[in-house]
Amino acid sequence: HYQNLGLTFPSEPINGAIWGIWSLVFAVVIFILSRKFNLWETTIIAWIAGFVMMWLVTGNMAVLPYGILPYAIPLSLLEAFLAAWIISKLKT
Repeated sequence: HYQNLGLTFPSEPINGAIWGIWSLVFAVVIFILSRKFNLWETTIIAWIAGFVMMWLVTGNMAVLPYGILPYAIPLSLLEAFLAAWIISKLKT
């Protein structure tokens, strides 16, 4: 996909570190949301904040491979739900 766009896929170590930071921030956001909202509300708000916003930006930059969305949407919903569920279990 990136080669067709004339780009190189960003695979340097710093890119992995940035994804690690993204994951940490996502977990913190879910923790904060879970203090105010129930499990399903937390899941949906976190999913929109973490994934839908990212896809809007990457789509706008014309680097989003739209063919992955049929797989990415359900898997990202599952990721947001499991993260919210784990945090809800750790709180009790």
